[in-house]
Amino acid sequence: MSDVTGLKVAILVTDGFEEVELTEPRKALDAAGAETSVVSPKDDQVRAWRFTEWGDSVPVDIPLSEARAEEFSALLLPGGVLNPDALRMDVKAVAFVKAFFKDGKPVAAICHGPWTLINAGAVQGRRLTSWPSLEVDLRNAGADWVDQETVLDQRLLTSRKPDDIPAFTRELISLLSKVRAQGQDAFA
Repeated sequence: MSDVTGLKVAILVTDGFEEVELTEPRKALDAAGAETSVVSPKDDQVRAWRFTEWGDSVPVDIPLSEARAEEFSALLLPGGVLNPDALRMDVKAVAFVKAFFKDGKPVAAICHGPWTLINAGAVQGRRLTSWPSLEVDLRNAGADWVDQETVLDQRLLTSRKPDDIPAFTRELISLLSKVRAQGQDAFA
């Protein structure tokens, strides 16, 4: 049985995140007992992208300026094109992502989410997947890119696209449960 009750998961996004890449993993994490928080450089709400048009807005739980990585057990990076492209150019967002890797915490990224990982210096020597158009970017940054539904490299979980979300969320909950079982969630 996967036990993620009480683990705090930051979901880092800004305008243009792919809606299902936030809402579906968040639903699964919340249902499994995790505590999820939307963290954003924006203070009030962020607007989703729904495949080919603007989607719903989601309230920001914690502005990035007030978020501290040490208060979370894991990080989720939804994709969409606009979202990670903006986040990777935001110094505070990149520093927030780097802190999770520095502390050895689980990080999960889907679709275009790994773009932000490149700027955080977190892909070199790692095996991962993403939306296919990021393959060259990730290889150029030193990653071993593969075309698979999900890839787990140490505590970095990546996935390709919205169709992979069910497998991605199962793997994410399993990863968090294993980290908890190993007693390495004292930072939760």
